[in-house]
Amino acid sequence: MAITRFKALELAQMRAGTPVKLPTEKVSDYYGSMTFSDEVMRSLLSPEAYLKINTAIQTGSKIDRDAADEVAAAMKSWAISKGATHYTHWFQPLTGTTAEKHDSFFDIDLSNGKAVEKFKGSALVQQEPDASSFPNGGIRSTFEARGYTGWDPSSPAFIMENAAGTATLCIPSVFVSYTGEALDYKTPLLKSIELIDKAATAVVKEFFNRDVSKVIPTLGAEQEYFLVDEALFNARPDLVMSGRTVFGHAPAKGQQLEDHYFGSIPNRANAFMVDFEIEALKLGMPVRTRHNEVAPAQFEVAPTFEEANLACDHNALLMDLMNKVASKHKLKVLFHEKPFAGINGSGKHNNWALATDTGVNLLGPSSKPKENLRFLTFFVNTLKAVHDRADLLRASIASAGNEHRLGANEAPPAIVSAFLGSTMSQVLDDLENMSDIDDITLEKGDNVYLKLGINKIPSLILDNTDRNRTSPFAFTGNKFEFRAVGSSANSAAPMTVLNTIVADQLIKFRKEVEVILEKGVKKELAIMEVLKQYVKESKKIRFEGNGYSDEWVVEAEKRGLSNLKTTPEALAVYARPESIELFTKHGIYSKEEMHARHEIELENYVKKIQIESRVIGDMAINHIVSTSLKYQTQLVENVKGQKEIGIDPHYFAPTVEMIKKISEYTSSIVRLQSEMTEARKEANNVEELEERATLYGTKVKGYFEEIRYAVDKLELIVDDDEWPLPKYRELLLIK
Repeated sequence: MAITRFKALELAQMRAGTPVKLPTEKVSDYYGSMTFSDEVMRSLLSPEAYLKINTAIQTGSKIDRDAADEVAAAMKSWAISKGATHYTHWFQPLTGTTAEKHDSFFDIDLSNGKAVEKFKGSALVQQEPDASSFPNGGIRSTFEARGYTGWDPSSPAFIMENAAGTATLCIPSVFVSYTGEALDYKTPLLKSIELIDKAATAVVKEFFNRDVSKVIPTLGAEQEYFLVDEALFNARPDLVMSGRTVFGHAPAKGQQLEDHYFGSIPNRANAFMVDFEIEALKLGMPVRTRHNEVAPAQFEVAPTFEEANLACDHNALLMDLMNKVASKHKLKVLFHEKPFAGINGSGKHNNWALATDTGVNLLGPSSKPKENLRFLTFFVNTLKAVHDRADLLRASIASAGNEHRLGANEAPPAIVSAFLGSTMSQVLDDLENMSDIDDITLEKGDNVYLKLGINKIPSLILDNTDRNRTSPFAFTGNKFEFRAVGSSANSAAPMTVLNTIVADQLIKFRKEVEVILEKGVKKELAIMEVLKQYVKESKKIRFEGNGYSDEWVVEAEKRGLSNLKTTPEALAVYARPESIELFTKHGIYSKEEMHARHEIELENYVKKIQIESRVIGDMAINHIVSTSLKYQTQLVENVKGQKEIGIDPHYFAPTVEMIKKISEYTSSIVRLQSEMTEARKEANNVEELEERATLYGTKVKGYFEEIRYAVDKLELIVDDDEWPLPKYRELLLIK
């Protein structure tokens, strides 16, 4: 008997939901209680220091040492009152996870040897973790260890409690090398936020509303994930090592009955959700939605939208928090994009919009024609940016995990297209077919907009726009939903690209309108003339149909749209001259940083495929083949026994066929595993990283499905009592 598997099953079946007690009856009583919020700052800081900090947050200006010292003293007192003994600069290196180095508030006063609690402004503003041990793309040599984390005052510090009953003050920070290159996700995101603020604000102020002084990109990240029992997880080496199951035959019942989606949440899952939501709300994360997703054991949590930098921080923190809370419930959270074959994978749908400091959503249609010209301006410019830089958006979501997911079971395809819905598609078609704008004579007032056809835009587009699950980039009424982002990704990467390409497009738009205005053309006509041209130029990116269909692949090729199916070819976009020119021109990345990002992502891809390959080899030989041969021996002995007592061979012929099948599949596995190992050695000997990544993605990865096929066939033959790995029906259907 497969002892490990059945012990795991026994543990999983014995578990019940862990009771969770709400802190109070109202969320408002404890929401943000573990964050160093604006309210806390106002109560603890002097008016002068509070003004300096608030100004720095709003304008990005530097904070002087005196103000930093006062903030540090206030943070220390507040944190200690919450049970914190240590502080850390919490940052997001290019590993895909968060990082922290804890330092104690405790120190020794050398003058008298007594213990004191210390935390100066210098410690708040900057720390020094080792930079060479994090992915750096060759920017830092191994012996050049120095790197810096720097406080980001725009993202509130927070208290993270741990299982030992203590707590740590976490200070959201950027992470840069000794020579100043960004080694994290946050630094370029902050630069892109500043860029789109300037570009969008300039357009709004010049053409629509001079009272606007700031535009903020907003983000709401829907997080999909799977939950499996901790014991079953630990009994699957592939889940432990790679985050996904490399083997596993589809169960008789999967998601085909569509009964899990929005169904009653299982007790254990619900207790886990309530628990991590409480902790998330304490940390100021506005999580509001929970539900079952389509696949069995798959769920989703979604927050209210926030400013993009804070939303990215909160999503990274939420994933970490979910992992920690899951251990209390003897569960494991799977954020891998495709942990199980044959059923839905998981995404992180990034809902993006632009908001002014006057409270206006620039992607929200209005009942007023004049405001709809502003809406159309930002709507069409976003489409134009997506059209012109589609390959960059594809590169921003490229990863080994997402490569398994894209184009399968309700995940968007690798072809970047935009879904607008029938209403907005008709609006743009009408705009494109409008008679020559130069020939239109306009009167003052709303008649200007009526004649331009702006009044045709319904004020409730939210109700007129369907949600196309097959579209990577969809308009959903008052925002764009970037659905292709993978569930394990850091949202800062795709948001940096989206902010940058839209900002660059808005800068071009403003210049083009100004050229027409210099000819004496009325402002509204000038704007419409440019928008009309953009609608024509970006039309091929618009697609309303089924993104999964073979017809769309053919149609997309006819339209000239890219289909970058593999991660290496998608990541190559970062190294293109036009990509480097875009990011360096706007100061988001330097040329060296662009090359480093490309190298880091390729290395990460190679390492993940390499790990999966090794896991497949180990499990195939040491778990599957060995078990199958033992079972085959039992069958052989059974046949020999039947022969010895004279039973007609006709009766044990099916058993002989099973023996032959086991021989066929096990020999196939041994041969393929050996060939895969040789392919891996060949790839490892290739010095050029892009070629190595391509070899891993084709030759090495090419063996995965062949080996899996043979293993999954053996799962159907070998006695269930002997099969060593928890099966899909156990991983997915034990609640």
